[in-house]
Amino acid sequence: MFIDSAKFSVSSGKGGQGCASFRREKFVVKGGPDGGDGGKGGDVYFVVDNNTDTLSFYKGRKVFRADNGKQGMGSRMTGKSADALILTVPPGTQVIDEDSGELLLDLVEEGEKVKLLEGGKGGLGNVHFKNSRNQRPTYFQPGLPGQTKNIRLELKLIADVGLVGYPNVGKSTLISTTSNASPEVANYEFTTLTPKLGVVEVGDYNSFVMADIPGIIDGAADGRGLGLEFLKHIERTKTLLFLIDVANYRTMIDQYNVLKEEVSKFSSELSTRNFAIALSKTDGYYGEDLIGDIKKFIADIGLEESNSNEFGFGKELPYYVQDLTYNRFDNSKPFFVLPISSITRKNIEAIKFSLYKLLEQGK
Repeated sequence: MFIDSAKFSVSSGKGGQGCASFRREKFVVKGGPDGGDGGKGGDVYFVVDNNTDTLSFYKGRKVFRADNGKQGMGSRMTGKSADALILTVPPGTQVIDEDSGELLLDLVEEGEKVKLLEGGKGGLGNVHFKNSRNQRPTYFQPGLPGQTKNIRLELKLIADVGLVGYPNVGKSTLISTTSNASPEVANYEFTTLTPKLGVVEVGDYNSFVMADIPGIIDGAADGRGLGLEFLKHIERTKTLLFLIDVANYRTMIDQYNVLKEEVSKFSSELSTRNFAIALSKTDGYYGEDLIGDIKKFIADIGLEESNSNEFGFGKELPYYVQDLTYNRFDNSKPFFVLPISSITRKNIEAIKFSLYKLLEQGK
């Protein structure tokens, strides 16, 4: 089960109390105080692990507590310090203070280990309170209490390319065709209910990670549909791929304008990422002039059809790609506009190569 949010209380351990003890040993006259210190309470750590991609472990759990330190003992023996409580999370997890809304931790690197809460210090035993005026102290310190926070975990998946499109425009089919992911694919809207990640192989030695999220509809950034809940999963992507369905009842330019607007309303930073456009379902087009409609769309967004065959695009259909002859790259324009078909595999290899090249532009 994919869980991307969890709320619970977490507490570090209390320090163990000190000990009031006196040396009692044969042939030792009037042995002095020898009470040991209490052990330190357990700390709370978060550790990032690539082997997990969900917060399902925390579902339904309300409290996590580290162990308390042990009490000190006689003969100046310190109590045992408690083991740390280690909470494992997937890369991309944010730890947020539920009470204040403050972002406490942003955990993205594999193997990253960060302390959230410090365990309480152990109390001092009576051996520390002996002096010339009080040679028989009976006082010892209690351990310091641990810390407690109400926190919320929010998972934002980390991917190189994020797919953005209306429901049922072919996002799941594309990611299943280009990568090792196996999402549910069906001919109805909102087939995808949870985000999916897939590794796309480019040649023998290169690859990138693609993320598929539930379809975005008008008003998604305001909470309509499933978009608002899952748009956060493309916040960390390096680039966006807008999927425009040429067989949809909505025009291509209408789909594009709505998607750009919803992404911009959700995050102004996300709207400035490098992006490209794939025109999907060319095999299912039911109009009269597919080539004319694609040319019109390219013109509607202020671009000109490309003549270069740099990426191996087929010339049966028009397309656009940025001219990088002088190593110029303009992220206010799409890197490419490419008609594809996941069913017939039209331009599938070309789009994998082109997306990889687009990721290189963002380095």
